[in-house]
Amino acid sequence: MSSSASSSAPRARDSWSGQTGFLLAAIGSAIGLGNIWRFPGVAYSNGGGAFLIPYLVALVFVGIPMLWLDYAVGHKFRGSPPWALRKIIGGGEFIGWFQTFVCFVIMVYYGAVLAWGVQYTIYSMNAAWGDDPTTFFTETFLQVVPGDTFSWAPAWAVMIPLTLVWILVLFVIGRGLSKGVEAANKVFLPLLVILFLALVVRALFLPGATEGLNAFFTPNWAALADPKVWLAAFAQIFYSLSVGFGIMLTYASYLQRRSNLTGTALVAGFANSSFEILAGIGVFSAVGFMAHQGGVSVSEVEGLSGPILSFVTFPKIISMMPGGPIFGVLFFSSLVLAGVTSLLSLLQVVSGGLQDKFGWSPARSALVLGVPATVISLLLFGTRSGLNNLDIVDNFINSIGVVSSAIMFAVLCAVAGPRLGVLRAHLNSVSSVKVPRAWEPLVGIVIPVVLFIMMAMSIVDLLTNGYGKYPSGYVLIFGWGSVAVALIASLVFTLIPWKHRPVDARATVAEILDRDNDETPVTEGDAQ
Repeated sequence: MSSSASSSAPRARDSWSGQTGFLLAAIGSAIGLGNIWRFPGVAYSNGGGAFLIPYLVALVFVGIPMLWLDYAVGHKFRGSPPWALRKIIGGGEFIGWFQTFVCFVIMVYYGAVLAWGVQYTIYSMNAAWGDDPTTFFTETFLQVVPGDTFSWAPAWAVMIPLTLVWILVLFVIGRGLSKGVEAANKVFLPLLVILFLALVVRALFLPGATEGLNAFFTPNWAALADPKVWLAAFAQIFYSLSVGFGIMLTYASYLQRRSNLTGTALVAGFANSSFEILAGIGVFSAVGFMAHQGGVSVSEVEGLSGPILSFVTFPKIISMMPGGPIFGVLFFSSLVLAGVTSLLSLLQVVSGGLQDKFGWSPARSALVLGVPATVISLLLFGTRSGLNNLDIVDNFINSIGVVSSAIMFAVLCAVAGPRLGVLRAHLNSVSSVKVPRAWEPLVGIVIPVVLFIMMAMSIVDLLTNGYGKYPSGYVLIFGWGSVAVALIASLVFTLIPWKHRPVDARATVAEILDRDNDETPVTEGDAQ
């Protein structure tokens, strides 16, 4: 065989040093910005304590099963999404690249939010936002232009930390999996937990903290009859666990061949949810203090989710409380650390795809990936239009890009290649917790249907009402355009011939020469 795919020696892939390294990375990926600024607000507005019921149901019947699917495909086929899904069926490579480029779109704006957190960690030391955190955030810090205009003018307070964030994460990715991503997570994740625990303990002893906790946990049982509450729970679990769009599949592909997949998924899933509930306790303790100081009820406090919670509401709380600078440094440092571990996982999906396709080293992949990613990130999200661009792209790439990629992934695994029965057998052959047969219709039918309903509702709303107060042309370019870019890039990369076959670094000589029985060898025609 003389094709480029078969004449080149297979390139050995990196691997985790062990189960612990993988688990820390998986938990680090799951614990991100959404845990801190999204979950508390979603829970509060969807039934409070009662929301925990659909939330836990979603964890058990959506989150964990999708984690198992990601782990099964990644571990069985030993490759990034493009490689793993093309082993299921040739056309699956396109879906794999779509997952990869969805991660690329997310990471170019995700870094901007980390840059905000870095700058606000510094601002916390002297409460630089003064008496009006809202005006400071939008006008002084981000220098945001009106939503109907676009500006290339740089917001220097964002540009500088954003550049530093990209230098850091690309350095880590360039060092490879075990020396880079794994080593970083072994430092960042424990540090995040320690800092956030200290923050929560401090918040619990603030005057009014009990009022906030009562507002957060008091159940509104009537909300359980609302289908939108259940969909909100499914969406929260889905986005929070980073399932269905390549991250956990990629991470699992670097595991040793004998690894406890299902047990690890259970630990990662419940660890992520535990952190979310902890975040809710900390956030609403602080919000309760804010309401107490203002002589109002918690329900009257505005800005309980998203960037406003982190960069407007919390600065107000920090200014009110004794020892505010310490609290502020703890909060924004936690935000940055949570974001860094998630950003690294996004980068690893893209870097892993390039390494598998072209046989590049981690350092070269980081360079090829990092230059355009940094430039796009700076030009679109480090400017005075950055907040508006981020708002639109984030909504579209998550509600349409991420969800559609997960639907295609689940359906592909259900109808093509080895199918779900073989994947379930693979999970059970290496794991302590056995996957029941009911997992197959759950992942192959129920979850795709629920996700399709979520996506259809989002698309109908966007087509009917537009998005926010942005002009339709602006939304077309940055919203629908972000999804279109991921689709077009996926098609282009699917058409590029494979240069190398990715091989597990721990594979034996026989495995490198003959491949596993569960993989179809790459032939000359197949590579083209």
